[in-house]
Amino acid sequence: MISIFCKNNGVTREFPEGTSLLEMLPSFDFNQPYPIVSARVNNVSQGLKYKAYNSKDVEYVDCTNPSGARVYCRSLCFLLSKAAQDVLPKSRIYMEHPISGGYFCNFVKKGGEALTEADVVAIRKRMKELVEEDLPFHRFEAKVEDAVKTFKEMGYDDKVKLLETSGQAYTDYYTLGDSADYYYGRLVPSTGYLKVWALDHYNGGMLLRTPDAENPARPTQLFPQPKTFEVFSENLRWNIIMGLTNVGDVNHACLNGRASELIQVSEALQEKKIVQIAEEITRRAQQESDPLKIVLITGPSSSGKTTFCRRLSIQLKACGIRPISFSTDDYFVNRVETPKLPDGSYDFDNFDTVDHDALQADLVKLLAGETVDVPEFNFKTGIREYNGKKLKLRSGSVLLLEGIHALNPRLTDQIPESVKFRIFISTLTSISLDNHNWVPTSDNRLLRRIVRDYNKGAFTARETIAQWPNVRAAESKWINPYQENADMMFNSAYLIEFAVLRNHAEPILSSVPQDCPEYAEAHRLLKFIHYFTPVPDKEIPPTSLLREFVGGSLYV
Repeated sequence: MISIFCKNNGVTREFPEGTSLLEMLPSFDFNQPYPIVSARVNNVSQGLKYKAYNSKDVEYVDCTNPSGARVYCRSLCFLLSKAAQDVLPKSRIYMEHPISGGYFCNFVKKGGEALTEADVVAIRKRMKELVEEDLPFHRFEAKVEDAVKTFKEMGYDDKVKLLETSGQAYTDYYTLGDSADYYYGRLVPSTGYLKVWALDHYNGGMLLRTPDAENPARPTQLFPQPKTFEVFSENLRWNIIMGLTNVGDVNHACLNGRASELIQVSEALQEKKIVQIAEEITRRAQQESDPLKIVLITGPSSSGKTTFCRRLSIQLKACGIRPISFSTDDYFVNRVETPKLPDGSYDFDNFDTVDHDALQADLVKLLAGETVDVPEFNFKTGIREYNGKKLKLRSGSVLLLEGIHALNPRLTDQIPESVKFRIFISTLTSISLDNHNWVPTSDNRLLRRIVRDYNKGAFTARETIAQWPNVRAAESKWINPYQENADMMFNSAYLIEFAVLRNHAEPILSSVPQDCPEYAEAHRLLKFIHYFTPVPDKEIPPTSLLREFVGGSLYV
């Protein structure tokens, strides 16, 4: 017999060796408002079919937990892929990126015809039939060479390339009926678990909507994001031109000595975009009627705002514009007046953390040509100080206002729309592990933040991971709702940055102790970055946006 401690209710039960988590679940009486979809065993995500042969700590999770949501989402992708193959044999489906409250899936029919509404209705119907049939997902462990052979026979070259460059001896894959597929994490036990989802005909492909994180009994709501979709599509088009549509392609390119070329091209693409933004700002700033006077810049955590602002300033100067940098951080209310979260800690991301009345009053004066005494926030004392710093907006100058609330309409509602230019910056990652496994955009930023925090001695990886849920919640509330307001979007994702970050993140993530909850995320990220062939950062220039996180930046 083995002892299993259930973290959900603090109860220990005895079970025979080899009992699965699913078989154990009825023995633990705890509140389950939503269906259990997976579990964490000794702080490592596992499927419910996992069998325990030694005493363990177990925490069951539903779709309100990010770990459970990922398991459900992967399983749903396999369900969609299976249904699509049943309805349209020899077609190809590509799970590309998150958008509009769901995940965009490109679709290539056998004859190259466009995907129709009728096709989507048929696929949706087949998915519902598979859910009703409650088919099991079967997991198999095999030598990588055998898995490669299996996928090669199926024509899945994307999975072949990924596994060939993974450096692993063994891997696992899944089957659903007569279909086989590869996923880099666990799945639910059977299709009967997948009752909540929606599938829409969207932008020539499909939008797969998964359970809402706050209420998993319903799918996420669809909302339009045309500008964000175009940024993803633009980057993907370039990847296809370069023949780099997935991580296996990038790994092969690096192994064949093309890493230096990819670094240079990535830098050139980002600089080209910054130049385009600077030229558009210049054009509008120099027009006779309602010239542009203020550039509002925002983006979520670790998107690279600092380096982007410095590089944009340089390009504006090259265009004959004198930029004046201005930060919302200097208008923080005094620490004692900062809003608090329900647990009593300071809510530094709240809109009312900034004295927006004082900030906007100064902006109005500056735009009117007045000289303004501007504050500097002392982060050590937590007090806004006036130290004699003065600003005046002269002819040929524009204000660059950077901050997480810069695109919030309430921050500048007294300033005419005609003089504003809005920029949203984020890591809109467009490379995928393979055709059915996308790279989450938030993972990009989390890895950056872990490396930067550790290198600066600010936080350990464990502390950064612990803070991340609050960071993400704040982004969803205060930043993401306004990104479509942007005049321009800048994608700060770097084609081979995971390959570069691997060298930095691996030892940092390995330091997270296994006996803490944050180990689950550290373990997942470690497994994830191992898919990337490591690339040294010696050829990353000091002006690179990536240097803001790995060190050696000219600007930070």
